[in-house]
Amino acid sequence: MKNDFKPVVGHNFNLRGDWGGVLDCEVVAVEPHKKLTYTWNFKHEEAAYNLTSVVAWTLTPTRTGTHLRMEQSGFRPDQPQAYGGAKHGWQQFFANLEQTLAKFE
Repeated sequence: MKNDFKPVVGHNFNLRGDWGGVLDCEVVAVEPHKKLTYTWNFKHEEAAYNLTSVVAWTLTPTRTGTHLRMEQSGFRPDQPQAYGGAKHGWQQFFANLEQTLAKFE
């Protein structure tokens, strides 16, 4: 997603999706080589899509490399559409990431 991200706590940035949406974000935590956390907010007129959430990326060393964990929290029970959209988008992102990393093996 196009963005103006900087890994600095308090930095506000936008993520622009190919689907036309703009997410308002703020870096919440940065632990170099360990963790990155930021808000992921999408303002929408319909409550089912009006999302205030947090995305956390965590890196954990393993014997064979690094374990990557991503967690997005903050979905409300009345937001199955927002959850479904995020789930689909993240699955697509991770599939692309796996293809990219495979080129370096």
